[in-house]
Amino acid sequence: MITRRSLLGAAAVAALATAAPAQDNPVRVGFIYVGPVGDGGWTFEHNEARLALEEEFGDRIETVYQESVPEGADAERVMTQMALSGADLIFATSFGYMDPVMNVAEKFPDVNFEHATGYKTAQNVSNYSARFYEGRAVQGHIAGSMTKTNKVGYIASFPIPEVIRGINAAFLAARKVNPDVQFNVIWAFTWVDPAKEADAATALIEQGADVILQHTDSTAPQAAAAEAGDVITFGQASDMSEYAPSPRVSSIIDNWAPYYIDRVQAQIDGTWESQSVWQGIGDGMVGIGEITKAVPEEVRAEALDIKERIASGELHPFTGPINRQDGSKWLAEGETATDEVLLGMDFFVEGLTGEIPN
Repeated sequence: MITRRSLLGAAAVAALATAAPAQDNPVRVGFIYVGPVGDGGWTFEHNEARLALEEEFGDRIETVYQESVPEGADAERVMTQMALSGADLIFATSFGYMDPVMNVAEKFPDVNFEHATGYKTAQNVSNYSARFYEGRAVQGHIAGSMTKTNKVGYIASFPIPEVIRGINAAFLAARKVNPDVQFNVIWAFTWVDPAKEADAATALIEQGADVILQHTDSTAPQAAAAEAGDVITFGQASDMSEYAPSPRVSSIIDNWAPYYIDRVQAQIDGTWESQSVWQGIGDGMVGIGEITKAVPEEVRAEALDIKERIASGELHPFTGPINRQDGSKWLAEGETATDEVLLGMDFFVEGLTGEIPN
């Protein structure tokens, strides 16, 4: 991180920060990223939103960031340095930053914090997330419709509710259109590690998967699928359009810019207050990337219809009857899952094989 007023020593400077032209008292906004800004996925989109802030506010703000910060003690150190360096508002953009955010926020009550995908708040801590599972349902429909082997591979990061929700939503949608489809889940235990992600994709393909879904952040699974041939993939968090029209046939796009602009405006106006936000397709925070011509037109039309019905509230991806993996009843006919259950989801639905790691 490089900033005009940084207290970090030269040895600790690890990333480039950009700033709008100076004015007397620009609002200083910090970002902490779990991956590199060039990952092509999760961190890339958060950084695109940071750049959108600079475009929107010009010299009224100054932004700084540090990339590839591990979750845990390193995150706490980096946010502490940002606060000491004069940051007014800090966006912490990974689930594992939650406790570090709470710790630093307690020490700096005059600094406001925004934590992505967590669930803890304080007077100066908000949390925000997107209903990624809505996009997974659209992907699942395409996956179930297009697989020829009836084997779909899923590269999962960590066994947290956000990831488990996505697996379940994709599987339910795939099973609805193709009762014979099977999912094989590999847990990578990382958000971004191109080598691990490529190995996972290769292993799934060797096991017969001709569709790869991912909840990891790099484009390595796309590259592995392209090399294998006859395998389709979906962009994660960003469009990953360099692999379109195939193997990448569509994507989930995280659109953080409107939320970031709104929260920075509140900081500038002095109206910032703690809140919890969970937005989806209908709100524009979850986007569906172009569905390419590699997808049959009928399947494309069905997927877009699912997207529109989710956006309007007509369709909820978790609508019963749905049982848990052990066969016990979860949702009755026509019943939809509550946000409370979804936010704490720690189980697979019926039909999924394998265990969720502790």
